[in-house]
Amino acid sequence: MPTGLSLHLGLNYVNPDRYGGWDGELAACEFDAHDMQALAAARGFQTQQLLRADCTSANVIAALRAAAARLKKGDLFFLTYSGHGGQVPDVNGDELDNDRQDETWCLYDRQLIDDELWTLWGRFKAGVRILVLSDSCHSGTATNPIPPFLPAGPGAGPAPKIRMMPLRVGRAAYKAHRREYDAIQKAHPAAERARVRSSVLLISGCQDNQFSLDGPRNGLFTGTLRRVWNKGRFRGDHRTFRDHIAARMPASQTPNYFVVGKVNPAFEKQTPFTV
Repeated sequence: MPTGLSLHLGLNYVNPDRYGGWDGELAACEFDAHDMQALAAARGFQTQQLLRADCTSANVIAALRAAAARLKKGDLFFLTYSGHGGQVPDVNGDELDNDRQDETWCLYDRQLIDDELWTLWGRFKAGVRILVLSDSCHSGTATNPIPPFLPAGPGAGPAPKIRMMPLRVGRAAYKAHRREYDAIQKAHPAAERARVRSSVLLISGCQDNQFSLDGPRNGLFTGTLRRVWNKGRFRGDHRTFRDHIAARMPASQTPNYFVVGKVNPAFEKQTPFTV
């Protein structure tokens, strides 16, 4: 019988000492992690959760390596992240897009670079299924620094928070820790062209040129996902799941669907969270 492991990451704050005094305060990321862990447990996963000060780069990498060492063909790894997305300059030349930036997850102690994730996917054995849900902003933001959603007028209240590290913070954090971030990339050369034998399916909270909204109880993406899932009543495959979520969200935030590694049509056709 297949094994299902899950890991749920949530950060309402990061360590300001590592981000130039910025703590990245959000409201709903840790609720997201709790709720997604509960969903995973109900589906038969063996779950793990890392929140705030426990959600460090060392702990996340160790958890991913442990999962890769344990899982075999046919098993399922389910990873969720709720927090800020960021960017660092691409110094190893693996980014082929125009902005030449590597996307990141803002963990408590530092940014986890997408090159590191690609290398970690490469540790998983052939035939392992991996589902990643990322409720964060990620790439494309450098050319669109002002969110398209603003208060509608008098009495509308403040604009909702977005899950993107401000560009000035990102630049300052990179400048202060440039040697560390550059060394990480140089240790993962051409990571996005690395061989990934597992099948990785990513459903993220928004497109590259959009922003993921925070909320009082869940992020907009996670909250909408939970409503579509409807305590397990949803019937359909992964792409249909993404499409139903997108249909309930505003045009300013459209979830992305992306496949990495070995194409696995049977995995994509499964109902989400099926061990």
